[in-house]
Amino acid sequence: MRDIPFGKPIIGDEERQAVGRVLAGTTLTHGPLVKEFEAVFARYTGAGYAVAVSSCTAALHLAYFYLGVGPGDEVIVPAETHVATAHAVELVGARPVFVDSEKVTGNIDIDRIEAAISPKTRAISVVHYLGMPVDMRRVVKIARKYKLFVVEDCALALGTYLGGVHAGLLGDVGCFSFYPVKHITTAEGGMVVTGIKDIAEKISRQRAFGIDRNIVSERPVPGVYDVVELGLNYRLNEIGAALGIAQMKRLDGFLEKRRENYAALTDGLQGIDGIELLRSSHDEYRSSCYCQAAILEDSLAGKRFEIVRYLKERGVGTSVYYPHPVPHLEYYKRKYGYNASSFPVAARISGSSIALPVGPHVGREDIDYMVKTVKEAIEEVSRNE
Repeated sequence: MRDIPFGKPIIGDEERQAVGRVLAGTTLTHGPLVKEFEAVFARYTGAGYAVAVSSCTAALHLAYFYLGVGPGDEVIVPAETHVATAHAVELVGARPVFVDSEKVTGNIDIDRIEAAISPKTRAISVVHYLGMPVDMRRVVKIARKYKLFVVEDCALALGTYLGGVHAGLLGDVGCFSFYPVKHITTAEGGMVVTGIKDIAEKISRQRAFGIDRNIVSERPVPGVYDVVELGLNYRLNEIGAALGIAQMKRLDGFLEKRRENYAALTDGLQGIDGIELLRSSHDEYRSSCYCQAAILEDSLAGKRFEIVRYLKERGVGTSVYYPHPVPHLEYYKRKYGYNASSFPVAARISGSSIALPVGPHVGREDIDYMVKTVKEAIEEVSRNE
């Protein structure tokens, strides 16, 4: 039996040494490594500006905080996403207006966006589901028609491209996550990217109390600064930045391994009866290959947890993206009155999918073992019907 965790941070000697150098010094925040990490990330993605923050949730919250979204406003949000995508809207007092998913990609159904727009709408939030690119050109066209801000939730999309442009750079801001099982990690952390100087400068201040001099070296007299606007405490520290810089050096290798694993796993799963796979719908799309979601056909959907248990007992780690459409979660269901029949495509993905790992910790023999074990699991539960 193998031991294949769903996700695993890849931490080596360079990362440990980088963190050790920070700990051997005296600067843990407000230091130069955050700026260096931002510069490295901006070069890699092609962003005009990058602002490091404490999490992707912080990045999303800051995007709406910058925009001045508040009570009485609405933001279009995909129903199938991590709850943080919607929480960021709630945290500024606005209302998330949910839109169902496309069947092919799992992304927001762009054909349904305009019907969800009202005079209260201030922004459109899109999520590149499992790293599968949203057709941002269509989204931006709608947004410009109605003069709306566009926020790209790129938590799973480092290495995602559309027409050669990195995810996060076709909307007004892109928000990334560096949680331990993401494409790179800073333990916890996030990044805001944008091509608009005013956005970058203001968010850079707002992540740190609205202070006008955030780096110690910018303060001629220690401890003396001004506060020019309302802000939060969403800074990334120097330890996280040191980790991030080291991880960025390995990102191309990480992504290549993910793509190899994703292709091999997809090829193997396609030959198994009873499951469907999400897929890109355009030649110009390039996914970050975060994971592969196997969508169980209706006859097997009710046996999902039996299949998961079978896989777990044989060392195959899995996850679910996501446990429920956000409007079906208790908080949103109670507040806005959604019922189980709403957002049927998102509900089917949530209720019928099993996410399988393709990260760089997974070897080719692991892929073959997963395919074999998934097939055996489906055969086993089918026999027991």
